[in-house]
Amino acid sequence: MLQKFGFSQYESQVYEALLANDGPLDASSIVTYSHVPKAKIYEVLNRLIDKGIVVNTLSGKKKLYSAVALQTVIQKLTADFENDINELKTYKIKKTFTDDHVWSLKDKSSISAHIEQLIHEAESSIILSAWNDELEHYRSLLEEKEKQGVNVEVLTIGNLQTALKHLHTLNPIDDHKNLEPSQLIIVDDAYLLFAGIEHETWKAIKTMSQPLVKVFADFFYHDVALTHITKKYQEQLLQDSEIMDLLTRLRY
Repeated sequence: MLQKFGFSQYESQVYEALLANDGPLDASSIVTYSHVPKAKIYEVLNRLIDKGIVVNTLSGKKKLYSAVALQTVIQKLTADFENDINELKTYKIKKTFTDDHVWSLKDKSSISAHIEQLIHEAESSIILSAWNDELEHYRSLLEEKEKQGVNVEVLTIGNLQTALKHLHTLNPIDDHKNLEPSQLIIVDDAYLLFAGIEHETWKAIKTMSQPLVKVFADFFYHDVALTHITKKYQEQLLQDSEIMDLLTRLRY
């Protein structure tokens, strides 16, 4: 009867034999009543003891065994099942593979949905850069992830009103304002999505390829460094036409 609950046939036979007898039995008697081979009986009994449904004692030099009451076993199985269900509810599948494919995405709403999903799934870190009007779509979600302990670092092109702790703000010069926007997100140093506009249409790539993830992460911090350099030395840079020409060619 216990086979339905993950017990072996021999375990079920031994438990039923013990339960059917009014008093405790020794191993030889259990073999007789359960029809479990003598060579297996101690192995089976020890497993049932470990599972908490058979108890044992010494009577002189003889070891005796007795079944735990059926109602108690039912309560134990019920509690174990509920605990397993609760563990299953909180279980997170750990991916044991890396998908090195580079996937192509189109359509702005689809790209935004993918970015939101990546933010939702982030467990340790998020780096994200975009123009402020795009970032506004993700602002509250990013703030919530930061409250949950995820390290969030954002580069915004144009001012963004947010409570995020690690915010880098670049206020683009006039020549930059004519450039087309882009979005970059890297989650947990493992997942990358980069989106931009091509022929007036949003397009993106998404990948777990580690070389690309590392390149775009460097790309992000390159932009962060330039943001702070530009902010600190803006007056001097504006006076150097060669440097200004280089700056206006940057992605942002």
